Amino acid sequence: MKELYIDCTNGVAGDMLSAALLELFEDRAAMLARLNAIGIPGLVYTAERAESYSIAGTHMNVSIFGRQEDEHEHHCHGAHLKDIRHSIDALSLPESVKSDVKAVYRLIAEAESAVHGTDMEHIHFHELGTLDALADISAVCLMLHELGAEHIVSSPVCTGYGEVRCAHGLLPVPAPATALLLKGIPCTAGECRGERCTPTGAALIKHFASAFSPCPDMTVKAIGTGIGKKDFGRLNAVRLTFGESEETAIELCCNVDDMSPEAVGYAMEALLDAGAADVFCTPIVMKKSRPGLLLSVICREDKRDELLALIFKHTSTIGIRESLCRRYLLKRREELVTTPYGPVRLKKSEGYGCEKEKAEFEDLARLAREADISLEQARRLVKGM
Repeated sequence: MKELYIDCTNGVAGDMLSAALLELFEDRAAMLARLNAIGIPGLVYTAERAESYSIAGTHMNVSIFGRQEDEHEHHCHGAHLKDIRHSIDALSLPESVKSDVKAVYRLIAEAESAVHGTDMEHIHFHELGTLDALADISAVCLMLHELGAEHIVSSPVCTGYGEVRCAHGLLPVPAPATALLLKGIPCTAGECRGERCTPTGAALIKHFASAFSPCPDMTVKAIGTGIGKKDFGRLNAVRLTFGESEETAIELCCNVDDMSPEAVGYAMEALLDAGAADVFCTPIVMKKSRPGLLLSVICREDKRDELLALIFKHTSTIGIRESLCRRYLLKRREELVTTPYGPVRLKKSEGYGCEKEKAEFEDLARLAREADISLEQARRLVKGM
């Protein structure tokens, strides 16, 4: 499994995250060119080597129409959420990335609306609505998409303490919206006065991190360090650790002997729809010699609580067993094969000295019906393409 660990013990901000992510790519120039092609009007990303208290890393600069970020901090002052959405829709980004960018902005809007007692759609984003903030969020979302991390874990977030001056005047640290965004996330004030965690940084962590803990076990492939611009009197950087870990899974099991086949089937579909990796039943003989079923649900650890609730909701069981197991998976990819009767998805997998491929059953069945041939003939037709 591809793991990404975000070390926020020295604070976190959008530009620091984007700079650290850039360092994880072997061809940084190509990634930078991809960022510069997303289509934010007048925007140019540049990366430069930087240092904070003897630690080297990268700083990401954003200029819009030739002006640096700190020179246009209040550009587009007063943007509303609908304006932000329209700007995002116009970007040259995959749809899934646009969805992530919108979700991050929605988190910020929800926090701002709660702080100011205003409807979310009428929030004025101030500096959060500027093109440079859109640049930071878009860059982070795109690079995370390209990186393909399957599990993202964050350290507790260092917020700093004291006061910060913003569009609303002098506010306590963390700023009210930041504090709401960090609700439910482990935090520490740290030892430095000042704003160590920005609203944008908090929203990105809240959206992408699925757990908050020390760095998980992994074989490290790359490390990225994003350097911030402010001098707090100590290190101001975000460090990312990217690597691969052994695939582990949770197995949730329960015995049932008083459910109809229809109810069991419904429960299995509900569990699969909720994100279970696999659900299956095994015939067993229970106490009092009653025939029954062993329901087994395989899932990721972060899905455990949700699936536990669904098992209790959709089955008659009053007890569930849990065990931790390791999974050994082949690397998988999907290709399209063109046939006279339309495309067929071909699932390929490899690893441990093996290579396997299999056509998607639904596509084969469609081809067989349309060509009026058997399923086996359809399989041979695809294999010969």
